Amino acid sequence: MNPRDIPPEAFHASGAEVQALEFGYVRSPDQDSPTPAQHPVVIVGAGPVGLSLAIDLAQRGQRVVVLDNDHKLSTGSRAICFAKRTLEIWDRLGVGQRMVDKGVSWNVGKVFLQDEQLYEFNLLPEAGHERPAFINLQQYYAEAYLVERALQLPGIDIRWHNRVTAVEQHGDGALLTIDTPEGDYRIGAQWVAACDGSRSPLRQAMGLESKGRIFKDRFLIADVKLAGGAEFPTERWFWFDPPFHPGQSVLLHRQPDNVWRIDFQLGWDADPEEEKKPENILPRVQALLGPHAQFELDWASVYTFACLRMDRFVHGRVVFVGDSAHGVSPFGARGANSGMQDAENLAWKLDWVLQGRASAALVATYGPEREYAADENIANSTRATDFITPKSEISRLFRDAALHLARDHAFARRIVNSGRLSVPATLHASPLNTPDTDAFAGPQVPGAVLLDAPLTRQGQPTWLLRALGPQFTLIVFGAAPGWALEVPQVQVLQIGVEVHDSEGLAAQRLDALPHTAYLVRPDQHVCARWRAPTEAAVRAALARATTAHV
Repeated sequence: MNPRDIPPEAFHASGAEVQALEFGYVRSPDQDSPTPAQHPVVIVGAGPVGLSLAIDLAQRGQRVVVLDNDHKLSTGSRAICFAKRTLEIWDRLGVGQRMVDKGVSWNVGKVFLQDEQLYEFNLLPEAGHERPAFINLQQYYAEAYLVERALQLPGIDIRWHNRVTAVEQHGDGALLTIDTPEGDYRIGAQWVAACDGSRSPLRQAMGLESKGRIFKDRFLIADVKLAGGAEFPTERWFWFDPPFHPGQSVLLHRQPDNVWRIDFQLGWDADPEEEKKPENILPRVQALLGPHAQFELDWASVYTFACLRMDRFVHGRVVFVGDSAHGVSPFGARGANSGMQDAENLAWKLDWVLQGRASAALVATYGPEREYAADENIANSTRATDFITPKSEISRLFRDAALHLARDHAFARRIVNSGRLSVPATLHASPLNTPDTDAFAGPQVPGAVLLDAPLTRQGQPTWLLRALGPQFTLIVFGAAPGWALEVPQVQVLQIGVEVHDSEGLAAQRLDALPHTAYLVRPDQHVCARWRAPTEAAVRAALARATTAHV
C-alpha cells in the first residue's frame, strides 16, 4: 500500500496493529531520471530522530527525501523514556500532545536495596512546566505518530525499501547509490543526514568508526502485560540486590496498555539465546511480581552496554545524527533523547544554509556542539554503568557503602547512581554564544536551553516556549525599543505587553528585571542576554550565532 493511502485511524490502533503496519515500496520518478536527481537534503533512516529532523526541515519550508531500508515500524518497545526536552521539541513539530496523551507521565523514582526503599526523588519538583519530566511510550507508537505527521507535510518524501549502499562526496554535495526491489539508482544531495542507527551502514560505507568502551555485562529486557494480581505506581523503581534476583540489579517502568518494562541484570557469562527463552524469562518475572500476578510476555531482548562515539560528527556534506554518531547504555534514557537534540540543533542550521543566510560553516558548528553533548552523556552513562555493575571488589565495597549511607544521608544519595536521567546539555563553550557582560543569577546562561514558564495572552493561558518563533526570538521584559522590531530574522516577544508573566515564574527563572532581554536561537538555546540591550549588541550576537567561529 502507498503510505499516503493508509487511513488515519491506522496510526491510532493498538500496539500489535501499529507494529503490523507495512509501508509499501513506491517507485520514485528519480529512478527513471537519465541523470541523478538533485535534492537539498537526504535523510538516511526513518526512526524517531530521522523523522523528527525531516518534519522540522519541512515545517521550515525545505524539501526532504527520507530513505529507509525497511518497510515497518520498530518491533518491541525499545526506546521508551522520552524526556521533557524531547516533548518540548515534539510540541514544536506538532506531535507533542499525541505523545503525552498516549504516554505514561512520571516524575518520581525510587531506589531500593534488597527489599528496603532507600529514598525517592522527583525529577520535576517545581510547578509551572507544561510537560512532565518524562513519559514512557513504546518506540513504535512514537514512530507511528511521527510518520503520520510527516505524511501530512508535502515537503517530505519517505521512500521505504530504499537502502543506501554507497556514498561519494564532492565539493558541494554527495552522490548516493540506493538499492530497491527494482534495482539500483542514484541521487544527489547538497546535504546528507545519517540517522541510520548504531550500526550505521552509511558510516561503514564511508570507512568510519565509533570508538569507546563496551561493558562486560548483559541485561534482559522483558515487557510484560499485567492481567491482575500486582499493583505498582507509575514511577521508576530500581533495585540493587533484590531478594527476587539476588546479587544483581532490576529496573521497573510502566508503559501504556498496562505493559511493564523490566530490566534484569544477568552478568557477562549469561547466554543471550538461553535467557531470551520464555521458560527462563517467566520465572524471573513471577518472582518480582509475586506468586499471584497474572501476566503475559509481550517482548524480550538481551543487550550489552556500550558507550561509543565517532571522533567527528560532520564529514564534509554528510552529518551523523543520533545513534549513528554516538551510543550510550540505556540507563539514564540518554540515547533517543540526545538524538532528538541532535536533530533540533541541525535542522535550523541546514535551513539557514540552504536559504543562503549562512555559509556551510554554520552546519560545521553542529560538530563541536553535539560532540560536547555526547561526551557529557557518555560520562554520565559510564559512571552509572560502573556503579550498577562494579567490576572489582573495591568498587563493590564503595557502592554498597554508599547505598547503606543513602538510607539516612542526603550526601550519599548524590553518590548513588542508578542512571542519571537525561537532561539537555548546556553548550557552555559554543562558538555561537555571546559571553555575558552583565551579572545574572541562575542556570539560564548562554548555551542553556530556555526553561519553560506559564504565561497568559489576552487572558488565556499559554507557555513561554510556545510563544517563541521558528527563527530567533528576542525576549524583552517590558516594552521593546523601536529598533528591536527592525532586526531581520528576529521575532520580538514582549513580556508584560504581548504576553504576561502571570505567576512571575518567567522573570524568576530568567533572573529578569525591567528591560532585561534574552536572544534565543531557533532550537531554543539561549545565545545572549543583557540587562539593557543595544541594537549594536543584538545585531552582533545574531551575527555571531549564525556565522562560524570554529
